[in-house]
Amino acid sequence: MLVKVLTEAHPTERGFAELRRAMPGISNKMLSQTLRNLALDGLVLRRVEPSIPPRTYYSLTPLGLSLDAPLAAVRAWAEANMATIDDARRNATVGEAAG
Repeated sequence: MLVKVLTEAHPTERGFAELRRAMPGISNKMLSQTLRNLALDGLVLRRVEPSIPPRTYYSLTPLGLSLDAPLAAVRAWAEANMATIDDARRNATVGEAAG
């Protein structure tokens, strides 16, 4: 989801608070850890503006941008198969309850 949000913003940067608003349900800690790991992996650029308080901006690297097409394919597959997956989960739950 984070890569998708940053892809949609490309070529501009997004601030931490803006990313947080774009991803409801994610905690500040999880967002921060995810951004840190993506930066360590070379997928995200992090820029700190020396102000008080410091402002941090994020954008995708070319490597990060290259994830857009594969992730779009996974999203499309998931959306196309969601009903089948839901049925499988319901059937597994019913089987567990009977067993």
